[in-house]
Amino acid sequence: MPMIDVYAASGTFDDPKKLAQDLAATLMAIEKVPDIPMFRKNTAAFIHDLPADCLSNVDGDGDYVRVQVLTNAGALDRDKQLAVVRRLTDLIADAAGDPTQVQRTWVLLTEAPDGGWGLAGHANTNAELVGAARAQLAAVAHAGETEKE
Repeated sequence: MPMIDVYAASGTFDDPKKLAQDLAATLMAIEKVPDIPMFRKNTAAFIHDLPADCLSNVDGDGDYVRVQVLTNAGALDRDKQLAVVRRLTDLIADAAGDPTQVQRTWVLLTEAPDGGWGLAGHANTNAELVGAARAQLAAVAHAGETEKE
């Protein structure tokens, strides 16, 4: 249930809401988590528009985008890390309407420590998150069986 934060100069993206939705859906697909409400409702992206004069590299360029992805510990193996960075970078460039934005997009992958992932007012361990997901999967499966009867 990752959180994605995107920081960019105001006006970089024509449709920030669509970008946020696309980023969240892409990350959920890369993680290969079940398509259940627990994950759909708790995988989100936040687009932070900053005044253009609040961004700069050493040379004074401010056309960079920073993407920070926070997941629970161990959620992304190396193949998933590579896929997240590539695909989110491509989504950013597409949303900016500038293929060269790929060269100016930084993606930071961060893991919350076990027990450092709060949801519904509780600091969850990875085992608790897995247990909650399994319980919801079972409930969804049971509801599907009930509908068939």
